[in-house]
Amino acid sequence: MNEKQSLADDGLIKIAGDTPTMRLFSLLELIATQDKQFSLQDLVDSTDLPKPTVHRMLQQLESSDMLIRDTDGRHYCVGGRLRRLAEDLLFNDTKYGARHAVLRALGNELGESCNLTALSGNEVLYLDRVETEAPLRFYLRPGSKVPVHCSASGKVLLAQMPPAQRRRLLENVSFEIYTKNTIQTLEELELELEKVREQGYAFDNEEFLPGLFCVAVLVPRTTAGRSNMAVATQAPIMRMTADKALAALPALRRAAQALTKIESQLNTN
Repeated sequence: MNEKQSLADDGLIKIAGDTPTMRLFSLLELIATQDKQFSLQDLVDSTDLPKPTVHRMLQQLESSDMLIRDTDGRHYCVGGRLRRLAEDLLFNDTKYGARHAVLRALGNELGESCNLTALSGNEVLYLDRVETEAPLRFYLRPGSKVPVHCSASGKVLLAQMPPAQRRRLLENVSFEIYTKNTIQTLEELELELEKVREQGYAFDNEEFLPGLFCVAVLVPRTTAGRSNMAVATQAPIMRMTADKALAALPALRRAAQALTKIESQLNTN
C-alpha cells in the first residue's frame, strides 16, 4: 500500500480517486505491490470495491495490455505494456545521469565494460552500460535482456529473494542451454545461489556467451526496501579470470555503495 492509499474502517484498502481514471490508476498502484499472481477475488477481498467494479477495472487493464491472464484464466500478472512503461521509467528518470557517472568511473578504474542491471520478469535488463576501449569486447546495449539463470547479475538478484518469491519467478524459466557451462536445472541453480548468498558476489564463467567472464554484486537496499539492481563488469576470458574478477570486487562494491547513496538521496527529496 502506498502513502496515498489508506485503510477503511473494516481494514480494507481504499481505492481513492476523483475520477474513474484515477481510481483505475490507484488500483494499478495496488497491483504493482503484489508479490504474487492474483485473482479477481483476491482484489475484492483486500479492497473496498464491489466485485462488479473490480471486474470491470480488470477488464479495462487487460484490454490495454497492462495486465494479462495466466494460463488458468483466473489469475493476472503484469502485461507487456505495463512492463515496458516500468522499463522506460528506469531508463529515463532523473537518476540516470548520476548512475551513469558512477558506472563511467567504475569502467575507467577497471578498464573493462561495466553494466547496471535489474530484473524484468524472469530476465535481466541492462539499465545502463559503459564499454571498454579494448578492441576485443562483447557489445550489449542498454535495453538488452539476458537470461536470469546464467548471468552473474541474475544470480545476485535471485539470491537475495525469499525462497517462495524466487520459486514463483523461476517456475516458467526453461533453463535453456547456451554453453557447456550453463546451469541446466533449478536444483543446480539453488546450490549456486546458496554460494552466492554466502560470498556476496556471483560469476558468469562462460555460462551465457562462450569466451565471456563476468562478476556482479548487488546494489545494497535502501530504506525503501529490497534492491532490484546489480552492478557488474565483464571481459573476454583472455583478460579476465576468476582471480582478476575477485580483484575487481572492491571497486564494484564502492560503485554499488555510491549507487545506493544516489537512490537514498533521491528517495528523500
